[in-house]
Amino acid sequence: MKLAKTYGYLKKDLDSIEESLGLKIQAEHPILKRASLQLLKAGGKRIRPIFVLLAGQLGDAGNRKQLIDAAVSIELIHMATLVHDDVIDNASLRRGKPTIRVQHDNRTAMYIGDYILACALESITNIENPNVQQVLSKTIVEVCIGEIEQIKDKFDWEQNLRTYLRRIRRKTAILIATCCKVGAMIAGLPPKSSQALYKYGYYLGMSFQITDDILDFTATEKQLGKPVGNDLIQGNITLPVLEAMKDQGFSDFLLQKAESRDGIGKEDIQELIAVMKRLEAIESSYSISDRYLEKAMQALSGLPDRKAKQTLGEIASFMGRRRS
Repeated sequence: MKLAKTYGYLKKDLDSIEESLGLKIQAEHPILKRASLQLLKAGGKRIRPIFVLLAGQLGDAGNRKQLIDAAVSIELIHMATLVHDDVIDNASLRRGKPTIRVQHDNRTAMYIGDYILACALESITNIENPNVQQVLSKTIVEVCIGEIEQIKDKFDWEQNLRTYLRRIRRKTAILIATCCKVGAMIAGLPPKSSQALYKYGYYLGMSFQITDDILDFTATEKQLGKPVGNDLIQGNITLPVLEAMKDQGFSDFLLQKAESRDGIGKEDIQELIAVMKRLEAIESSYSISDRYLEKAMQALSGLPDRKAKQTLGEIASFMGRRRS
């Protein structure tokens, strides 16, 4: 079963979110207008808005507009970070299509990302609950710190598992956790339930990012929409590499490649992947991802038995099965 079928009953709200996204990023300037439209048409699963909606359905269903405003704000924050990420990573493709920086240039792309972030901040002001506004503001700060940490950690072959986990916590997990918490707050759920949903989102976000980092080595270029092993080529040391570097032979081999005149290139990736698989670095990375996934499922146990809770569980199960 496809992931979209698990939350098909949210189509009306998702359509409203899509329409609102289009309205929020409207711009008179032709470059901003064209680039924003390009991002919107690129689509995506809109998984973050879905978490806002599902968390909201566990409480008061009468706050639909506020839930949609929050979902739009978070998706715009996410879109802005993608534009900035592609500049930092010098990426040419995003979901198989040319990135904003390729369509324009790095400087223009940075301002386009800033514009989308400004649209997100404007959207946040429509949320009536000041506590929700505060949570979203703090999340933006954490995401920015995560991005800075990723830049700082590039090509740092001495980093450890703790450094990696702290980085993906800020880069990915916190935003997903915030989606769940914000939906719960708007729906008027008690603090205990809000915290349980935050934990669910956090643990699922950690598992999601680890799996993404594994797929960077195991999926095809067509599936990824970017070159295989692109993270490593860009100097981002992810969990499978850290697991493989426990073997001194692999570590020495990787450093030799990295310190060569041309650095790690596309032609080296398949050779490195073969060694990583032989060392079972991929499987051990999946084991760590699965442990986070189990914690996410446990966090759901005390929540109200509604359809939304079942859907959150199904989404987690689907993500845990991802192998492409």
